[in-house]
Amino acid sequence: MTASASVSAQDRTPAARDYVLFAIVVLSWSASWYAIKLQLGEVAVSTSLFWRFAIAAACMWVWVAISGKRMRFGARTHLAFAAMGLFIFCLNFTLFYWGGNYLISGLLSVVFSLASIINLVMAAVLAKNAPRLKVVIGALLGFIGIALMFWPEIAGQSWTGAGMLGLALCMCGTISFCIGSQISATLQAKSISVVAASAFGMSYGAFFSLIFALVWDHSLSVEWTLPYLGSLIFLAIVSSVIAFWSYLNLVGSIGAGRAGYATVIFPVVALVISAVLEGYAFPAVAIWGLALVLFGNVLVLGRSQRTQLPRS
Repeated sequence: MTASASVSAQDRTPAARDYVLFAIVVLSWSASWYAIKLQLGEVAVSTSLFWRFAIAAACMWVWVAISGKRMRFGARTHLAFAAMGLFIFCLNFTLFYWGGNYLISGLLSVVFSLASIINLVMAAVLAKNAPRLKVVIGALLGFIGIALMFWPEIAGQSWTGAGMLGLALCMCGTISFCIGSQISATLQAKSISVVAASAFGMSYGAFFSLIFALVWDHSLSVEWTLPYLGSLIFLAIVSSVIAFWSYLNLVGSIGAGRAGYATVIFPVVALVISAVLEGYAFPAVAIWGLALVLFGNVLVLGRSQRTQLPRS
């Protein structure tokens, strides 16, 4: 991605459409954590991911057929599509599923919320331009707020070798997600549509998950139960097709750093869903955390200012 493209995105004042896209991403991904819990069980992770993104890719190809988007691309562009599919639609989820075997669920949200900060750093390095100061402060406040909201769970985590392994896996999963976000921003800077990139990216992601399933000798059969199939359809259509289309459009519009703040907001909404469905009670420290998250949201998505950190 060129420096000028990155600067214009990170400095642009969000339009009404951007706020709508941001809300779609947050609501879709917030509900996905509950749906993912219904996926865990007898079916291997690679198998569930294969079917999730195979269904999502099929929907995207229908979208492509209706929209009439240009779909003939060169080998280098297909390599970018494949890398995007590997990092966002395969490794990201696989590593988090593995890490979830060793970490409590709240800590997963805390680690993933680091995407807002990692995206800012990556974008700054690629564009050789420091992000705006208030965006950096907002992202840091959001991360601290999420940590406070999940502090009771974090304090109960046992940091043995298994816990550290889980943390490392989830950190790698977050970095994978951020790398894929930067690739998407680069593709959009070359005027490649999000629909086309998502169709190819999800197809490659499903292919990589299929390879993993075959290498590990996992069955491709699924659970023919309403909870599993219902959550699979929800994750494929809502959390993948709709949410990722919205997120990747947001990356192109306001930059990966600010778009990544959705990873801070959706754990908050997920806790609200948990409060309604599972009787979660917000402790006092979580209220302070929520306040920091909301204030960080105002800083990250507020009107653009030209004040920036000094360039290195």
